[in-house]
Order: sequence, then structure tokens, then C-alpha cells
Amino acid sequence: MKTFHIRSFYGNVNGMNLRERYDAATASLEAPFAVVDLSALRANAADLVRRAGGKPIRVASKSVRCRAVLAEVLATDGFAGIMAFTLPEALWLAREGVSDDILVAYPTADRTALAELAADEAAARAITLMVDSAAHLDLIEKAAAGGATVRLCVDIDASYRPLGGRVRVGALRSPLRTPAQVRELAEEIGRRRGLRLAGLMAYESQIAGVGDLPPGRPARARVIHAMQRRSRVELARRRGEIVAAVREVAELDFVNGGGTGSVETTAAEKAVTEIAAGSGLYQPHLFDYYSNFRGRPAALFALPVVRRPAPGVATVLGGGYLASGPADALRLPQPYLPTGLSYDANEGAGEVQTPLLGATADLLSLGDRVWFRHTKAGELCERFADLHLIDGDRLVRTVPTYRGEGKTFL
Repeated sequence: MKTFHIRSFYGNVNGMNLRERYDAATASLEAPFAVVDLSALRANAADLVRRAGGKPIRVASKSVRCRAVLAEVLATDGFAGIMAFTLPEALWLAREGVSDDILVAYPTADRTALAELAADEAAARAITLMVDSAAHLDLIEKAAAGGATVRLCVDIDASYRPLGGRVRVGALRSPLRTPAQVRELAEEIGRRRGLRLAGLMAYESQIAGVGDLPPGRPARARVIHAMQRRSRVELARRRGEIVAAVREVAELDFVNGGGTGSVETTAAEKAVTEIAAGSGLYQPHLFDYYSNFRGRPAALFALPVVRRPAPGVATVLGGGYLASGPADALRLPQPYLPTGLSYDANEGAGEVQTPLLGATADLLSLGDRVWFRHTKAGELCERFADLHLIDGDRLVRTVPTYRGEGKTFL
């Protein structure tokens, strides 16, 4: 499988460079709008499958947020099942026939949705809920009383804790860290009527979600690389021990781990049966800074130039599509094409207009498009009702996002 490096993003298709191709394919559209480049999406999907080394990839729906794209990916060999982000979303996807294997990645306290799940035997067979405490079991039991058996997955703390645990590196998620703790909850699930343990999950965010090539920071890159190497060793040992301990008291359908940034290393663990990934399909710019893979930008949005207020400045309509996470400059969308544009430090990406600076601005006229990349993958779809699917230099289809279908789960 060919690895696509950043320099190849500007390659020609039918004699056209990337910006010309996007402009030609969308000439009939009025910006703002969002697109998915199908050739890039398929290349990214193929590379994820290659990196997974034969283990199935469960698609993280929060990184896609479009039923048509989810269906496209799930039809690709090597992908199986969905990792949803809320129970109402999982119920909708199951009832729409998108997948019959849906893992909800985060615990739910939605009693109405739990009652719906228990009342729908087909949905209960398809959907697995996340838990990390007996309190979750109590809530689920009460809300789903008298209904179908509810499938459960136990979330495991995958963070790295050096210096005797005095330092935590990674997401603050589950309180369950040791084999004894996880086994104890597994045994408790086994004693509860109407509940069944189906799987285990551990998401190593400090590896999968942190690039080890931060631009212009070589010292930090060395620190991240060393941390991730040690964390991988520690987690592989601990995860293997946890899985072995739980298998002594329960049968498991799956053990899920990883994310886009750690596909190959997580897949190499014998205890892991499947990988979770989603961001690598769209390749938002947050995922440009990894040494182990290079994706192709597949999801972009276009904004029109509406002002030329001064030399070296072109103002586009909208643009304030900031990503979740820590409040830093990396959360801003990235001006992508044409190259050579940057934000005004005093304005950034604006709610209704965004001035862009640079010599390139003087080459732009009113109505020209500036193409952007979002920081994170699926969050782009919360801003647009449709995704326009491009293949080569043609617009082949327009499909609704979750928002376009009237679904805003978070």
C-alpha cells in the first residue's frame, strides 16, 4: 500500500492540481459548503486496514457523522461494526440498518433511551453499552427492567502513570485499572439478571490521539516518543493480564483498543481482537503530526471571499468552526488551499467573517474559494447539512450529515 506524504497532496489529476480539481468539481455550488474527496477517503481506509494487520476495524462514528459515509466505509473489507458516541445515536443507526454491531463508547445516563433499548429485542442484540462501575449497572437495571438482556462492555483506564502513579498521561476516563478491579466488575455483571458482559475496551489516548511530531518542537517530539514507547509496553502487559483475568469468569465477544494514531501497535497485542478508528478516514489536520502514518486530507470546507479590505488581506464568510479540546491555536481550522494564508492574530477564525493574511490574498477576487481543513474529523459535520462527494474532478453525489437529517446527538 502506498503511503501518501504531505507533498503528494498537491498532485495532479487529469492535469489539474488539487485546488483546480476541487473548484471544477464544485463549480455549480455556492460556498460555504463541505466536501469529501472519495479517492482520499478510500486511500485512507485502505491504509488503516493495512496497518491493522488483519484485525477488524470498528468505525468511530463521531469522527464521520454521516450515514452514507459510514455505509461506504463499512462496505470496505477490513471494517466491521460501529463505535457510537451516544445511545440515541446507536438506536437510530441500528433501526436504519447501518450496522447490527454497535458499541456505545461512553457511558449513558439516558433512562428514556435505555428503556427503548430494552423494549427493542433487535436493537438490544445489536448494541453494547459502556460501563465502568456498579452504579452504571444499577442505573441500567432500573431503566431497562423487564426488557431484553442488555449487552455491556467494561471500559478500562489505559492512561500511563509513571513515578508510582503520581503523574497521569492520557484521558481521564474509567476508574478501573487493575486486573482485580476489572474482574470484580465482570463478576458483578454476571450476578445481575438481564445484563451480559460482551467485551472490554481500553483507549490509549496518549498514543492514539497525540502526534509524536509536533511542528517546530523537536525536544517535545523526543519526550512524546519516549513516553509513548514506555506506555505501549506497560499497557500491553496490563491489558493482557486484565483480559486473561476476565476470561476466567466470563466469555468475551471482543476486546477493543486503539485509535487512528496507534492502529498497528495496538493490533500487534494478542489480547486485542479489534481496533477502533475514525479520524484517519477524513484526516483532519490534528492528525498530520505522526511519524507512523501519513493520511490524505479527505474532508474539507470551502468559504467564499467576500471582502478585500486592504493589500495582503482577503476576508471570507464565516469560518469560526473551532474544535473541542484545550483552548489553543491548534483548535482553529487550517487555511489549506491556496497555500500561504494565515489568520490575523487579533481576530482568528470569526463567527461571520474571517480575514486571511498573506501575499496569496492579493491573488484572490470576490467569490473565489478558500479551502479549509477542520482540526478534528466529525465535528465539521455539525456545521454543514450536506457533504458533497467528489471523485476525481466530478461531483458524484450529495448526502446529508447527521445535522442534515435533523440529528444532533451532542
